[in-house]
Amino acid sequence: MKAYERFLKYVVVHTASDDQSNSVPTTERQFDLAHMVVDELKALGIKDAQVDDKCYVYASIPATVGCEDKPAIGFIAHLDTVPDFSGENVRPRVIPDYDGCDVTLGTSGRVLRVEDFPHLPKLAGRTLIVTDGTTVLGGDDKAGVAEIITAAERILSSNEPHGKICIGFTPDEEVGSGADHFDTKAFGADFAYTVDGGAENEIVYENFNAASAKITINGFNVHPGSSKNTMVNACIIACELNSMLPDGETPRHTEGYEGFFHLCEMQGNVEQATMHYIIRDHSSEIMTARKATLSHIVKLLNERYGEGTVSLEITDQYQNMKSCIEPCFHIIDTACAVIRELGMEPSNSPIRGGTDGARLSFMGLPCPNLGTGGFACHGPYEHVTAEGMEFVTNVIIGIVRRYAR
Repeated sequence: MKAYERFLKYVVVHTASDDQSNSVPTTERQFDLAHMVVDELKALGIKDAQVDDKCYVYASIPATVGCEDKPAIGFIAHLDTVPDFSGENVRPRVIPDYDGCDVTLGTSGRVLRVEDFPHLPKLAGRTLIVTDGTTVLGGDDKAGVAEIITAAERILSSNEPHGKICIGFTPDEEVGSGADHFDTKAFGADFAYTVDGGAENEIVYENFNAASAKITINGFNVHPGSSKNTMVNACIIACELNSMLPDGETPRHTEGYEGFFHLCEMQGNVEQATMHYIIRDHSSEIMTARKATLSHIVKLLNERYGEGTVSLEITDQYQNMKSCIEPCFHIIDTACAVIRELGMEPSNSPIRGGTDGARLSFMGLPCPNLGTGGFACHGPYEHVTAEGMEFVTNVIIGIVRRYAR
C-alpha cells in the first residue's frame, strides 16, 4: 500500500485534541486512530504493537540476525490534529496531475492560491491532496503516521538486514503535551526522528524556545457619564499593553531565526480583560529578554493605573533541541546523505515552532524532525502530495538501511 492511500484512511478519523481539557488524552476520540494503527501494525506482523491507557502507541521491529549491535532507531508521529480548526468530517480531494495553478476548495468559498502559496507551481505534475475548505486535512501529522507504517511494511517485506526499529505515536502534540507521558525507556531507541515537518527534504534540529503568557487586567467600571478620573477600562489597557510591544516582532513580520510575540486571544469588557500570548525565539538569551520585556510593561502599567491592575503569568513550554542534537550529529548527517541520495538537497531551516522531538531530546532521546511532504498545516489550506509522501517513506527506509551497514 502506498503512504497516501493509508493517509486517506486516517484523515477521516476525527482526532482533534482539546487545549481546554485536563484529561489524558485530552479527547477520547484519539483512541479511534490509535486502535486502528495498532491493528494495522499487528497485521504486518509486529507482535508487540500496543496502545496504553494514555493513548500512546508503541511497537518495535526486532533487529535481523547479525544486526543486533546496530543502533536502535525510532520514528515518531502524532495522532491528533489541531484543536482550533475543525478536524471533523474531513473530505479530502485527490487531484492527479495537478497543474500548479489555483485550486477552488469545494463550495467553501476558499481558494488555494499561488499568490498565497508560491511553492504550488513546483508541485505541478504531482498528485495533490487538498481539503474541501471547511476542515484541516490532517497531514499534520497523519501523513507522518502513514509514512512510518508504510516504511515499516516495506522493510518487513524486503528481508533486508536492519537494526531494531522503534515506532511511537503520541496524542496531544498540538496542545503541547505529546511528550508528557512518553516512556522513552520502554520505547527502546538510541535516538529517533519525529516525522512531523513540512517539505519532504526537511531534516531540522533547531526549534523555538517557547513560553505562553496569560495576562489579566482588572478595570474599574462606573457610569460613563460620571467617570472622570475614575473609570479604568480594562479593554483600553489591553490595547495599550499590546502597543507597547515592538511593532515588527509579530509572526506576520518575522522569519528564519527571528522570534516574536503573538497575541493569540483577547477578550473582555470594561471590568476585566484577558490576553493570551505565545512568546518564541531560537536564542535562549533573547527569549529571556522577551519575557523580561513583557514583565517590564506590566510593571509600568501597574505604576500608571495602580498595583494589581495587570497580572502576568508566564509558563515555559519547550526549549531549542539544538544543544541535544549537536553531540550526536551523525543523526543529521545520515538523514542528509539519504535525502541527497534520493535526488534532493536537504533543508535545514530552523523550525518556527516545536515538535514532540524537542521535548523528547531533553528527556534523553535525541530526536530531530523529518518533513512529511505537507504544507500550510493548521487550517483549511493544508495540502500534501502523494509523491512527497512517497519520498519521505523512502527517506525513513534509507536511514534504516544506512545504519544497518
